Amino acid sequence: MQEIKEAFGFGNAICANGAMHYDLMNECVIEEWLIPLESQFEFVKRMRTAVPSISFATEYGDEFHHESAYIPRWDVGVDIFPVLRIEEKLLKPAFKMLARCSDYEYTSDELLEIALREVGDLVTITHSNAAESLLEISALGVSKGKTLAKLTSRMGFTSKDVVAFGDNPNDFSMLSWADRSWAMTDGHPDAPKYSKFVAEAHHLDGVAIVIEELLTLPI
Repeated sequence: MQEIKEAFGFGNAICANGAMHYDLMNECVIEEWLIPLESQFEFVKRMRTAVPSISFATEYGDEFHHESAYIPRWDVGVDIFPVLRIEEKLLKPAFKMLARCSDYEYTSDELLEIALREVGDLVTITHSNAAESLLEISALGVSKGKTLAKLTSRMGFTSKDVVAFGDNPNDFSMLSWADRSWAMTDGHPDAPKYSKFVAEAHHLDGVAIVIEELLTLPI
């Protein structure tokens, strides 16, 4: 978020797939919608039974903890003391949990299908990379779309005033809610089903092209 702060210089942010309302300038959390402890334990229990090769990580406060079997890609160095079983670190409500098959036994889409069947009544499950064999877990009912709608309403605006871009299942709720939403052509193949429009691929400056077009509209 430091890079975002330096690039924009104003505003707040919705982080962790909607679980966190973050003060960008003061670098502090305004609100969190957390996964209860009992839900964390039950989630891990059910998913271990459904997918024996799965491993877990959890995030709360400024802490990140993961199992030895969980091989991080972007979190290397954050947690230098992994645990054998994540239950050792399920100590408080968490804004996010992660579950992955580090042997890539399943794709993220395949894992998501299993998780929705096994624990969809317990937590919100999504992913942000179809090739990573990685799930992202939030409290039940928490999503980017719902938090964006909540904060937008507080400011006196509606979905008609919002522009959104997204590329993966963790963006689908937001793309569905916003009246002006664009799926990236190089994103998940299902993304255009949830968006109103489609933008060019990110490496072709798809977001910038749309924003430039929007800025030409009359105020």
